Amino acid sequence: MHRDELADFLRRRRRAIRPAEVGIAEGPRRRTSGLRREEVAMLAGVSVDYVVRLEQGRSSRPSTQLLGALARALRLSDDERDHLFHLSGHPSPPTHGTDGARQARAGLLRMLDLVGDTPAMVMSDLGEVLAQNRMSVLLAGDATGFAGDRRYLIFRWFTEPGSRELAEPAARDHQSRSLVADLRAVAGRRAGDPDVEGLVARLRAASPEFRDRWAEHEVAVRRADRKTFRNPRVGALTMDCETLVTPDLRQELLVLTPADAGSRERLDLLRVLGVEEFSSTLDG
Repeated sequence: MHRDELADFLRRRRRAIRPAEVGIAEGPRRRTSGLRREEVAMLAGVSVDYVVRLEQGRSSRPSTQLLGALARALRLSDDERDHLFHLSGHPSPPTHGTDGARQARAGLLRMLDLVGDTPAMVMSDLGEVLAQNRMSVLLAGDATGFAGDRRYLIFRWFTEPGSRELAEPAARDHQSRSLVADLRAVAGRRAGDPDVEGLVARLRAASPEFRDRWAEHEVAVRRADRKTFRNPRVGALTMDCETLVTPDLRQELLVLTPADAGSRERLDLLRVLGVEEFSSTLDG
């Protein structure tokens, strides 16, 4: 591990990013053009103290999961992300596979920033959320911190009843069918892939409902869709879902836009609540 070089690299990348690039408003009291350490900590989901120790060369070797979070927070390119891992004494992370350090592609992360206050997330073709913007977290919660099979939305959906609470009861059957049909399409496209076959086998063992639906052999790739989210702070929001996929179909950018005026108003309210919450955290 190259602590001094790692510290210098992190400091320089933090100072090079404008707050607006990561969805943070630049207030009148800001004295620096880059991000604050508190903001990097918030975006990466780590403590401010740990960011300070990293930038001062006083930390232990970061885990691959933490490095992945920092790479997303600092919007590193693929080459910069690999450099970050090398400085920390880790091999370059894969862009696909079962490793916990799986990374969203840099191009999709840049597009995630460009959509601004519109909820959006980067997902793998197996339904792992690899990155989210702040509005996506406010709308549907942070889905980037799961481990093991819980990383997969479809696994949580069929094994954890609480995972269905955000969806309207009337839409849950459609969601179940959609998730299984999409996984069927992935399994066909990636025939013989042990990641896919292993996930299907574990789901069939864990969920009789999944097993029954899998036997129906429905196939459909997720594209445009409409979903209603039951947000605990502002109520129900109906959102149109559009996806942009990478050429190899392994990752996609999911963008959620309000489907009606009421949902737009509630999304605006959610945005205001999030800004006020973030501001009070920094002031405190």
